Amino acid sequence: MQVVNHMKLEFLSVPENEGFARVAVSAFAVQLDPTLDVLADIKTAVSEAVTNAIVHGYGPALGTVAVEAALRSDGVLQISVSDQGRGIPDIAQAMQPFFTTQPEKERSGMGFSVMQTFMDRVSVESVLGEGTTVRMEKRLREG
Repeated sequence: MQVVNHMKLEFLSVPENEGFARVAVSAFAVQLDPTLDVLADIKTAVSEAVTNAIVHGYGPALGTVAVEAALRSDGVLQISVSDQGRGIPDIAQAMQPFFTTQPEKERSGMGFSVMQTFMDRVSVESVLGEGTTVRMEKRLREG
């Protein structure tokens, strides 16, 4: 599997940049002519990952969120969303449906579940005090 195209964005962890990230990754994915439904899935997954980085990675503090996307020769779109924030103490627990660290803010705890529903593969790496990277893959065409 060879990478045929790649992009990287970095932006401040402000909520307004969530929409920017989702549109940028969607525009990048258009190269492989996905359906509108597939583009909507990608946008939703990117939104959830970026929102998690902003809300849970940094909270009220400012930091940098990095979004990378790569198109592979086998027709797969790879996406990673990274922060250098708090980190996740228990990834398995955080990925459980309805688990939230902020119930007082009416968070649903469905971010990772949404990502897993709309993408073909989702993995999470995190180190406390160093940050989190969410990696996702979506097949856009047969390789």
